[in-house]
Parts: sequence; structure tokens; C-alpha cells
Amino acid sequence: MKKRRAFLTGIFTVFCGAAVMKAQDVYLSVPENNIFNRIEFTSVPTRVMTNANRTNWDYTFFGLAPVAPTFTSVSGPNFTQPSSSSTLPSSTLLWQLESMGGQPPATGYSGSIPGFQSFNTSAVRWFEPSGSIFFAGGFNRGNINFIFKIPAAQFTANAYRAGNYSMDITQNYNDFVPRNFKTILVIPSSIRWITTSLTKYIEISSLNDYRITGTRVLSLDNAEIANTVDFNLWAKAAANIQFTSSKGVPGTRNITTVKLGSNGSALTTKALSVDFQNFSAANFSVAAGNRNNFSPELYVSAEDFKNLFFEAGTYTFELNFNARSTDNSINNLQNTAVQLKVLPLSEITIPSSGRNVNFNFNTASQYNEGQSQMIPNQIVLSNNESFELYVKSDENYFKKGGLQTDINSNILQIGVDGGSANVPLSKTPQKILFNGTPVLDRGLNIRYTIPPAGAQSLVGKENTTYSVNVYYSFTAI
Repeated sequence: MKKRRAFLTGIFTVFCGAAVMKAQDVYLSVPENNIFNRIEFTSVPTRVMTNANRTNWDYTFFGLAPVAPTFTSVSGPNFTQPSSSSTLPSSTLLWQLESMGGQPPATGYSGSIPGFQSFNTSAVRWFEPSGSIFFAGGFNRGNINFIFKIPAAQFTANAYRAGNYSMDITQNYNDFVPRNFKTILVIPSSIRWITTSLTKYIEISSLNDYRITGTRVLSLDNAEIANTVDFNLWAKAAANIQFTSSKGVPGTRNITTVKLGSNGSALTTKALSVDFQNFSAANFSVAAGNRNNFSPELYVSAEDFKNLFFEAGTYTFELNFNARSTDNSINNLQNTAVQLKVLPLSEITIPSSGRNVNFNFNTASQYNEGQSQMIPNQIVLSNNESFELYVKSDENYFKKGGLQTDINSNILQIGVDGGSANVPLSKTPQKILFNGTPVLDRGLNIRYTIPPAGAQSLVGKENTTYSVNVYYSFTAI
């Protein structure tokens, strides 16, 4: 009896395949400080690839030539932003091999590590293996790290807009993974005032500033703002300008009399208010060098400047600026305290036509009754403080031909039309205008009188010309 053997037939299937590694993109976050201050950026050693197997370079058939490891840009010559049309040239980023498996690779007989270079649409070698297979040198397994650099000059030459700039790179060694990856420059969203003018001092030291018929322009310091996003300039101020007179008396002026604009077309001109307003004529965009410059100015009409800012003292208010991104996601504030200092100013002028006042005594009635003259607008005065006006002579006696006589100067009395009583002229200053308020180019009619008693004292005097000099002066009160 034959024995039967049973055979169990089965199919054993073995699935074999390579492990798939997801591409590891290289992200390089560029600090805003490097961008705005134009300081060279250098990364820490950064892993670009890993090597789990190899320890030596490839050589061509019969080892006649080494196969150099390379990078090639397959997305073009520029870093691009998918979300916008912004680009950066490949020259913006430089790189150099730092280590392979924690150590620089051996250079062998004639190998080398190239210096810093940039990506290109043609293959760029990142290591030069030895030309001889017998002295090839090797490297460790592990991470393949590079140092990345953005030179300072690149921050000046290019516009770095917030967002991610990427370039697709491929490399030529199968055992180095990934074979394809993106190099991505990460630019933060930021706005920063470069100029920090916390106080702007403006001094008015001439009355001519109030005689200008056009708008008075008060220049502020040049403003410079660094940005990686488009922004608008907003501004506001407190409701009132605080005033302290030269005598310490407080007061206020309404801020709406002051307008803000710029020298140039950067800002539109509007009256300041307590609420933030957008003063940008157009969006401030991200420009090469990542900075925007403009010159803000304050404007006051000639009439308001003369009426509201003439009095001697200090006018102060705070300007609140806000550089705000166009999408309102970020902003940066800058406050500037504006101080307008108006110095005490005064001026007395006598037109040439009114410099001589002549009294002629030819008739008996002139000696008996005296004489009086009104000189219209003989004095034009300006004073930006409360004041008193005084008059005096250079001597107590009239002179004849430069020599003193016995005719006392007090026979002549002087006063202001519409003012107080006349005062006798003497070498001691006499007050002829009381409690004068700040005024610009005010004309005064001056009254000169020789009363009967003074006129009669001239009887019998030599028939000639007698003169005395008259001086006018201010005293602030």
C-alpha cells in the first residue's frame, strides 16, 4: 500500500519598496532688525539634506573624474512669493557647506569647500571632490548642514515684502535626501519708525514772521519709517494747544487752526483733530531698502498765525502719529511734542516823513496861545507782550547850533491821540501809553503841544532854530 503525501501549495508574496521621505523644505526666518538696519544676516548651521548611507563621493567610469554634488534652481533665477508678484534675485541669498555628519568632509588630494555662492538655474557645486579616486577623501553619515547669509548690501538694494519667498532646488546625489526641496525666505510683517523725534522745537525770533501774507510753514524733522508691509500714516492731536505767556499766564488755542501736510506729495493737507485721520496721499509701499522718507510740515494761515500765535510765550501740543498697515493688522506709534517758542519781540519805527516836527513862532497869537500839532501815524509800533510806551528827551534843554540854551525841554508836551493827558518832555522817561496789548504794526497819532505858558517863555529869545531830540521806548508789563 502506497503512502500518499499531500502537498500544500501556496503563494507567498513579498512586497518590496523604497521608503518615501517627504521633502524637507529649508525655512530661513530673516529678523526685521537685519532688514531695517541693513545688517548682514547669517544663519546657524542649517540642515538641508541627510545622508544615511554614503561615506565617499561618486566617480565616473574607471574613476576618471569625480561627480561633484550640485544644487540647481528649477523654478527660475528668482525667489518668488506665490501670493504676490514680489521677487528677490538669487543673489540675495548666499550659502556654503558647513558640515556632513557633524564634520567638514575630507578634501583629499585636491578637493575643497567653495566659498559662499548663490543658487543658479545651472548646476552650482557645493563641494569639489578630489580629482583622484585614490586620494578622494570621504565624509560622515548624518545631516548635511549649510550656513546661509544675506549680505548687508542686499538689504539696501532690494525690497523685502512680508511673506515667504521660495525657490525650488534639486540636487544630484540619490543617497542624499531630499532630492528636491524648497528654500524659503520668511520675511516678518513689521513697521518701525527709524527716526525718533520725540520733541520738535521751533523758535520765532523775528516780527517779519508775522508779516508774511502766505501760509506759515513750520517744518518738522524728516520722518523715516521702515516697513515690510504697505502702510498709511494716521495722525491726531489733543483738542487744544497749551499756551504759557512770557509772564507765566496760561491759555489755550484750538488745534484745528493747525494743518498737517508734507513737503512733497507724500501727505494730503488736513486740519488736525482729536481723532486719527489718514493723511497718506497714497499707500506707502515696500520700497528698495525697506524705508520710506517724507518731511511732515505744519501749516497755519497768515491771519491765524498773527492773531493766535503772536503773543510771546510757549505754545505746545503733542502730535500722535500712527503708521498703520493697509489691512490694519499691525501698526507702530510715534509721538512728537511740538513746542513753538515765540520770543519777546518789539519794534518802534518812525517813517521818514514824520521824523521832524516844526513849530514856527511868527505872530503874537502864537506866542500868546501856544501851538499844537497832530502827526498822523508818526509811530508804527509792534510788541508781542503787554507794554507801556514812554517818551523822553536826550537833554533837559533845547539846543541852538549844538550848544545848550536855557529853554527847558518841558515847554513841549507829548501825548498819544485818544490816550492820556500830555506829559512834559524831560530827560526822565514819561509814560504816554498805559496797558498796551500785543499788537503788530500799529500806527499811533502823536500829539505835540507847546501850551501858552511855554510859548510865552520864548518871547524875547533870539530869532533862530532851537531843537531837542525825542526818544520813544517800550517797557513790558
